[in-house]
Amino acid sequence: MQDKFGLAQGGRREDLRFLKGEGRYVADLVPSGALYAAFLRAPVAHARLTALDLTAARALPGVELVWALPDLEAAGVKPAMRGYRVNGPDGQPGAGPERPVLARDVVRFAGELIACVVATSAAAARDGVEAIVADLEDLPVKTDLAPGGPLLHPEAPENIGYRFALGDAEAVEQAFAVAARHVSLEIADHRVAAASMEPRGAFAEWDGARLHLCVNGQGVWGQKAQLAAQLDLPPEAVRVTNPDVGGGFGMKAMNYPEYIVIAAAARALGRPVFWMSDRSEAMLSDNAGRDLISRAELAFDEDHRILGYRVHNRSALGAYNSQFGQGVQSEMFARVLTGVYDIPAALLTAEGIYSNTCQTDAYRGAGRPEAIYVLETLMDHAARELGLCRFELRRRNFIRQFPYKTASGELYDVGDFHAALRQLEAAADTAGFEARRRDDAGRGLLRGMGVASYIEAIMGAPSEASQIEFLPDGRVTLRVGTQSNGQGHETVFAEFLAHETGIPAAEITVIQGDSDLIATGGGTGGSRSVTVQTHATRANVAQMTAAFADFLTPEFGALPEFAEGRFGLPGQNRSFTLQEAAALAREAGRDDLMSHRAEATLPARSFPNGAHLCEVVIDPETGATTVDRYHIVDDFGTILAPSLVLGQVHGGVVQGLGQVLGEALVYDGTGQLLTGSFMDYAMPRAADVPMISVGFAPVPSTANSLGMKGCGEAGTVGAMAAVANAVRDALASQGVGYADMPFPPVKLWSLLQGRA
Repeated sequence: MQDKFGLAQGGRREDLRFLKGEGRYVADLVPSGALYAAFLRAPVAHARLTALDLTAARALPGVELVWALPDLEAAGVKPAMRGYRVNGPDGQPGAGPERPVLARDVVRFAGELIACVVATSAAAARDGVEAIVADLEDLPVKTDLAPGGPLLHPEAPENIGYRFALGDAEAVEQAFAVAARHVSLEIADHRVAAASMEPRGAFAEWDGARLHLCVNGQGVWGQKAQLAAQLDLPPEAVRVTNPDVGGGFGMKAMNYPEYIVIAAAARALGRPVFWMSDRSEAMLSDNAGRDLISRAELAFDEDHRILGYRVHNRSALGAYNSQFGQGVQSEMFARVLTGVYDIPAALLTAEGIYSNTCQTDAYRGAGRPEAIYVLETLMDHAARELGLCRFELRRRNFIRQFPYKTASGELYDVGDFHAALRQLEAAADTAGFEARRRDDAGRGLLRGMGVASYIEAIMGAPSEASQIEFLPDGRVTLRVGTQSNGQGHETVFAEFLAHETGIPAAEITVIQGDSDLIATGGGTGGSRSVTVQTHATRANVAQMTAAFADFLTPEFGALPEFAEGRFGLPGQNRSFTLQEAAALAREAGRDDLMSHRAEATLPARSFPNGAHLCEVVIDPETGATTVDRYHIVDDFGTILAPSLVLGQVHGGVVQGLGQVLGEALVYDGTGQLLTGSFMDYAMPRAADVPMISVGFAPVPSTANSLGMKGCGEAGTVGAMAAVANAVRDALASQGVGYADMPFPPVKLWSLLQGRA
């Protein structure tokens, strides 16, 4: 393992306060005297709102405000939320229908906001919601992924939100024309919930001149910009903060209608307004992940080398464009379209389809797990079709020379995919697999092995800022533009600064998530946080130590060097730590040296990669699946904090495993969510997860000063295909052909009984 830092070896510094109940989440910080918000949500998936009577609700004791869309507009709110739009092959952007903060005339998914009640207690707010009378005229419902059907938006004929294409169609056609073999599959990747431990929530307060929104998000600047725009406020009149956050996984990176409404209500009432989702609301209204169908084809020459690859996917956008939704299964999918393989010609075409369901958007990996799942599923299927060892087929097609420009335009700087797979085979004892399979067969059980070689791309803003301030008491603050959602940022950023400067980590306080204190930042998402933030901090340290060296030159008679945490010159006994230098500067009235800020931009994207191997055991009598063995070899380049890396990898694997074996958001034909609680939505439990062995085969990246590659989403990127391929391998031993996930027991039992 390339680890010259060894940070966080003693655990995370924030864990003690979390374990003692001293974390400070949104619900812990609600101002005294705050009012409570509750929302009337659409009970049906598609209907015309013919009448809305708010009179009874407004008359209830404790109710302070009841708003529908006209009231919101009267309060000076611009009701249309914005969402990213993908450019199509013709250069034109995808559809941009209005997504109103509260429903305008028509509701388009079960759970869409219709009205808001603000009251003196949560119970009174809920009573107010119950008193609202809404007349709804049912409209035809669309829930599938095919173009056409009941039209949701006039701006999107055939319900197609966008079309996207990337690659060389002519070269791909030629590759398939000369190929010796073609292999193809239609592969479904179903909808899942982020299901963070802490549901979404926020409170807003207005002091007569400025708005403050405290929200459990993944950054503050996007929220600030949208609040300012929709409430028609100057940016300086808006402050957004993120306190401790209990998980996000991409889902909390976006703005949501509830935040706009409570902010406007706080301004109108002059009192703080608080809203916290419950789990049922979360399942209905949090942006979901995945949900696409891909038709994928590989063309091979006579030596089983890939000549061409093409994928066409159709993905669910939900009822409206969410913040990044159009880009996930198009541009983000394309980042790793060809995976770790030397594929000379490739083409991705994609369509986003509107339906009467909740919106989809980024969920751990955001397009990259979906792309690798399609490719690695097809590679395992191809090995079976071609009669070739699954490891050999991958080895035969691995990229060998770097840097390498993929057929989709990405530049992989470094890598050694052979080394990762070779190390994985040894760690997982693949040579002993057949013996394990025979032993299980003797007990009436089915064992399967699945492998996935993956690569992913670091996403998000490539720039970040770092600010270091020396306080009068000798302590130091580090202000960062990223936002922890439970990953351990406080630990790694403090320890990294300590490593770079010699300042004791215990004397460093990390400040994050406050738009008043930190001018800019990219938040957390896309596995960017530690890579981009430490790059910025290192740039700041270089600037800062140069400034202090200039200040100390008169003390030494020459420009001192900074090494191993001290300023000094060879042959002199005197030396100063940074904190000592700061104290001297303060005494000298050099206030300009008390604070140092730097911005830095990564020169290029980095590409974490590796290989996963999973073994499952299926009981054909019940369909129950046990994940028996799980091994990973990752290339994250230089690793700063091994214990935090392992936590990220383990968590990512469990999310991928959960999707394959049971997690699924399911709608019926009327657009009603059937899996709206943890009684129905099959979250994995501790007993469902094996011990996970993680090894490393690092090749430091050239795309940043530390050689890092990021690790936050890699576990999920590799896990989905590895686990699903293992299940299919077990099924194939019984003559069962290709099957799509999820694989709950009843489905596996039916497949094995020939009843699926």
